[in-house]
Amino acid sequence: MSKLKELFAPKDMTEGIPWKRIVQFAIPMLIGNVAQQFYNTADSIIVGRYIGDNALAAVGSAGPVLNLLLVLFMGIATGAGIMVSQYFGAKDRERLSRTIGVCITLTAVASLFIMVVGPLITRPLLEFLNTPDSIIDWSEDYLVILFVGCIGSAYYNILSGVLRGLGDSASALVFLLISTILNVVLDIWFVASFNMGVPGVALATVIAQGISAILCLLKLIGMKDVVDFKLKMLVPLKEYALKLIKLGLPAGITHAIFSFAIIAVQSLTNSFGEMVIAANVIVMRVDGFAMMPNFTFGNAMTTFTGQNVGARKIDRIEKGTRDGLRIAVGVSTVITIIILFLGRYLMRVFTDTAELVDLSMYMMRILAVGYIAMAVTQSLSGVMRGAGDTMTPMWISIITTVCLRVPVAYIIAHFTKSAAYPTGRPEAVFVSLLISWVSGAIITTIFFKKGKWRQKALSDNTLNV
Repeated sequence: MSKLKELFAPKDMTEGIPWKRIVQFAIPMLIGNVAQQFYNTADSIIVGRYIGDNALAAVGSAGPVLNLLLVLFMGIATGAGIMVSQYFGAKDRERLSRTIGVCITLTAVASLFIMVVGPLITRPLLEFLNTPDSIIDWSEDYLVILFVGCIGSAYYNILSGVLRGLGDSASALVFLLISTILNVVLDIWFVASFNMGVPGVALATVIAQGISAILCLLKLIGMKDVVDFKLKMLVPLKEYALKLIKLGLPAGITHAIFSFAIIAVQSLTNSFGEMVIAANVIVMRVDGFAMMPNFTFGNAMTTFTGQNVGARKIDRIEKGTRDGLRIAVGVSTVITIIILFLGRYLMRVFTDTAELVDLSMYMMRILAVGYIAMAVTQSLSGVMRGAGDTMTPMWISIITTVCLRVPVAYIIAHFTKSAAYPTGRPEAVFVSLLISWVSGAIITTIFFKKGKWRQKALSDNTLNV
């Protein structure tokens, strides 16, 4: 019983062997991230199987618009994770409690904004992206439902980030697994039994994510030995709100820029027709699972670094960075091998159309080696963010996505136009992404070695409000 209680308790990552602490923290979070990715994947599988390839394309084409408008939550979540981990590491209960309260209040404000603005701009954005007429209505229905019900998703992502900042990745995992199972059940029920089509999978996602958010909130309220969860803590004190925004804004801007880049490339993808759009959806769903270990270790390194910055253990951060990087690269190498040999079987989960499976697998092979490069980028960026240096990863992301990926994609498409491919070869989308990933790893390594993050970690400013 004590072992079970320990699993769901906050974890102090300032003590013990670094690599063991990182792995213990990362494993539940990795399973949780896989479950999170399964939300959209389940939607795609069920839509593709029960409705058809065009419906699959509709759900996928909605993704870039959804990501663009969820940028507010990304900023809040990043700032919250850094502040929570640092104050927890410093054993500062008052500031920790205030930070969590401000996160809850800011999330409510951001959710209301998205619920109002999202549905109003959905159709214009889809039209701007040259979304084919055959799928645009389904895409709009899917997005409007997700925007109106975004508060559940917002609070789950924010509150699970707070739990991870406290070192408790297991609770967030359990809550997510519960809601993932519910999401799949509701998906099948709404689509297969009630014939609700694409709107049905969106409604199922909203309900399931709302439940996961409630479970996270109840867990935080019950952590009385760590946090003072009182109404007065919800008052958005200016100094805490500004600190959170200062730390989270670069990540939010990065996410926004990344979303704009995806939208720009999505417009190019849409010009290739429904078959390429559907293939892109399948590749991105598999990509989501392949990328999960990289994002997981990146988040783990942020929490590990943040707690040790709070405890002023810089040497421990450097040891943990080496350990975490080796593990992340090793895991990504294994995943790359699996994709290369077993990827075709993964593609067949989404569709029985042989041509679509072949096209998707071809594109996936182009990207495969890039996951190893992303392991480097995410791990080192996680350390920099945890130390309070959120600007450097932001600029690197701008360079690799806006200044590199988007122009390269259009240049390749332009120079590969032919009678068979009047808008260019669709490989342009994936080759440009691979170039972006490899360049990002090289640039991130260079700036990490320059050591600006060490200066941030040694500065008292990271903990002061």
